[in-house]
Amino acid sequence: MTAEILDGKRIAAEIREEVAQAVKKLQLELTRKVVPCLAAVLVGEDPASQVYVRNKQRACEKAGIEGRTHRLPADTSQTQLLELIGQLNEDVSVNGILVQLPLPSAGNGGAGFDERAVLDAVDPLKDVDAFSPVNVGLLMQGRPRFLPCTPHGIVQLLHRCNISVAGKHVVVVGRSDIVGKPMAMMLAQRDGSCGREVANATVTIAHSRTANLAEVCQSADCLIAAVGVPEMIKGNMVKPGAVVIDVGINRVGDKLVGDVAFAEAAEVASAITPVPGGVGPLTIAMLLHNTVLATRLQHV
Repeated sequence: MTAEILDGKRIAAEIREEVAQAVKKLQLELTRKVVPCLAAVLVGEDPASQVYVRNKQRACEKAGIEGRTHRLPADTSQTQLLELIGQLNEDVSVNGILVQLPLPSAGNGGAGFDERAVLDAVDPLKDVDAFSPVNVGLLMQGRPRFLPCTPHGIVQLLHRCNISVAGKHVVVVGRSDIVGKPMAMMLAQRDGSCGREVANATVTIAHSRTANLAEVCQSADCLIAAVGVPEMIKGNMVKPGAVVIDVGINRVGDKLVGDVAFAEAAEVASAITPVPGGVGPLTIAMLLHNTVLATRLQHV
């Protein structure tokens, strides 16, 4: 079996075009001109974060969204960072706020941050990453305001590729607040942003401490890897005919690889996302979607 390659780049381009049309529609509805604005806060010089913020800036421009980047040195104090977030919360021209993670640790030239306190400081109405406890709680109750960008991108990918998970077993490897936990919750809901076929799954959350991890993965009709360990999921951990979604992006030497051993898994799976070009572009597309939604909530 040779797996179908799920082209996240193509689907992200579709969504970005839809976002651009939504921006135009919103501006026609409003009595005064409003340009959706996304403010990104970048602390330190993390190379991967620098790339992500640059890509986000370009994507904003193409969609008709104003992108602002606030760059702070690694030795910025938590008090200074919270002051900036407070200013962005009060700025009516800013509709979405993104604090780029990871924040510098004390051992890497940074002052050290209470990451949870920083994310909690973002106004829930401008929390386009959906990290606020208010927005997480709404998601848990099945009435989300904003959906987390990477999990929502995966839902969109499954929907637009006509892949149903309803009634099937999904294994999510990884339990982070950013991907693993919200991904599991979204797929277990009765309904979702793309309808009931991309919900109603029986979901298992697995992780590095899961006993018999290989056997758990082999039971999955849809396997979602989000652990941040290069090529941790081997081909023999994939059920024949399963759909494999690789969220990981890891630099190994001069190559980017995912959390899945792609060549091995592609021989077993029915469909698989590549790295790069799979889930990554969808995260930015859904961030733009959330920014337009935030603008609408704030002005309509």
